[in-house]
Amino acid sequence: MSIVTVSWRSIRAEIARELHRHGLYASFCPRTGHCRDLGADGACDRGVAGDFLTPSQVAASRAVMGLDTQLIADGTYLLVHAGDGRLAGCGGWSRRATLYGGDHSTSLRDAALLDPSHDAARIRAMYTDPDFVRRGVARLVLSVCEAAARDAGFARAEMMATLAGEPLYRACGYQPIEHIETPGEVPVPMIRMGKALI
Repeated sequence: MSIVTVSWRSIRAEIARELHRHGLYASFCPRTGHCRDLGADGACDRGVAGDFLTPSQVAASRAVMGLDTQLIADGTYLLVHAGDGRLAGCGGWSRRATLYGGDHSTSLRDAALLDPSHDAARIRAMYTDPDFVRRGVARLVLSVCEAAARDAGFARAEMMATLAGEPLYRACGYQPIEHIETPGEVPVPMIRMGKALI
């Protein structure tokens, strides 16, 4: 039997049933060291490219993507595991100003707390292992993150989406706000997207 050990009060029984149906379980990353291997070189990174980026863009994306241990410290990073313990996907939300970027992308980081009365919560570091795509993993992580942000008083959520993630986020109600390219020798196209949570 799969076990759901999620502490966010917003998790619903139907999410637990859906996880169990797919042989999955969810837990929060308990400490930084436990999750350090989930960064840009971790198993979930393999899902970034798909048919959307060139190999050089995938390599360049590692300069701005990866694990943000602030999410773990804040207790807002979710891991979804298969019944055999393999990491199926991960992602989080944040009440901090950083929109995207891992620990190593210092120029993108801003730990200032957002004001739920007028700022949008951030959806962050969403990855699904290719072996688990189209099984509801990313949609599950996203719905849990949205519910937790809503419970924290946020009326909107924003993210910086990859081209590979855009179709899922559109299907989940996110709309494009702006298109950008990351700085550097090989620009990586990304899309800032947002959604009303209430």
